[in-house]
Amino acid sequence: MTLPKGFGSGGTGGSSSADVERMIGRRVENMTGIITASYWAALMATAAGTAAGYFYYPWAYPTASGHFAFIVLAIIESIGFIFCVKVSEEGSNKKSNGIIAGSIAIAIVFVLYVSIYVGW
Repeated sequence: MTLPKGFGSGGTGGSSSADVERMIGRRVENMTGIITASYWAALMATAAGTAAGYFYYPWAYPTASGHFAFIVLAIIESIGFIFCVKVSEEGSNKKSNGIIAGSIAIAIVFVLYVSIYVGW
C-alpha cells in the first residue's frame, strides 16, 4: 500500500499498522463503542418512527402492522450490529461478545415490551 509523504519506513515501500493508525487516527477494532451507540440510535429511531404510526396516524397505520414492522426492523438492525462489530474486530484479540449479548438482550426486552404493551 502506498502511503502519503511522511508516513512509512523511509521510502522502502513497507507500511506498518502503526503508520496506518497514525494516518487514519483510530483503529477500527477500537470502535465497538461507537458502533454500539449507533445501533441504539437506530433502534430508538425505529421505535420513534413506529410510534408516530401508533399514536398520530392510527387510521393509516394499524397497530398490528406497526408491531410487525418494528419487530422485523429490530431484527435486521440487530443482525447488522453483530456483523459490524465482528467484521471490525476480525483478526484482533478483542473480545466483545459480552457487549453484543448485553445489547441484543436489552433490545429483545425493549421490543417485547413495546410489542406487548404499546397500542393495544
